[in-house]
Amino acid sequence: MTWETAYQSAQGCVSWQGERAQDGDTFNGFLQGAVAARLNDTEGRKALSEHLRGLSLTGMGQAVLEQVLNAKVLEARDWAVGEALAEAVLEAHHDVVLPWNTERDKRNPFASLPGADIVGFQRDGNSHRLALGEVKCSSEARWPPQVMSGRSGGLAHQLDTLAHSLDIICQLLQWLLPRVKNTEHEAAFNVACTRYFNSKQRDLALFGILVRDQEAREEDLQARGRSLASRLQAPTHCLLIALYLPWPITGLPEAIGQGGAA
Repeated sequence: MTWETAYQSAQGCVSWQGERAQDGDTFNGFLQGAVAARLNDTEGRKALSEHLRGLSLTGMGQAVLEQVLNAKVLEARDWAVGEALAEAVLEAHHDVVLPWNTERDKRNPFASLPGADIVGFQRDGNSHRLALGEVKCSSEARWPPQVMSGRSGGLAHQLDTLAHSLDIICQLLQWLLPRVKNTEHEAAFNVACTRYFNSKQRDLALFGILVRDQEAREEDLQARGRSLASRLQAPTHCLLIALYLPWPITGLPEAIGQGGAA
């Protein structure tokens, strides 16, 4: 068992829960497997390798290619690893499908893309709904941490904006369509968009993920959950999740790469 539920509550169409990581081989395996695959875009790197090795290269060209493919992955920042952790948890435990790894859109390995951190679909029986979300990391010894509030950068405000801003939705759909067109995910895209438009932009799943290395307390999510409940209406589903690590957030990159906290 990788996660243990520390608390769980709900109000209206909003629910929130705290999940405490269980340190050990299972958690390390999750970090080095699913989380590392998201962070390093293992699938994308494999596809690139297979494609480039099919080129007609000289002996020198082959040597240079291998140097490029074997280049050391630059040290990941804590927030990037936190996002990869959140994505892996949503895929593993909340029926979320993320058809595109946003790491592929970063011309600078340390860049953070604008817009939602989570863009994909959530399985709903034989159907799908849009799944959008934001991820925050905090080591602040206060409950809730400052990243949960604020008029622009706070997690709750960003989720409220995702639920109500038509221009952001248009931008996200415009970004997502060419990445699912003519793929196995195109049908899910069509169904999710149909549900969204036919419900007056309410049929979607919102996720707010808070990665913490402090004591698990419901105060991290409760106030913002209740606030969002007053702003959102069914069939919108909003889930706030606090992921509590057994060691400092700064240990995440090393834990993923070497199997132990810094």
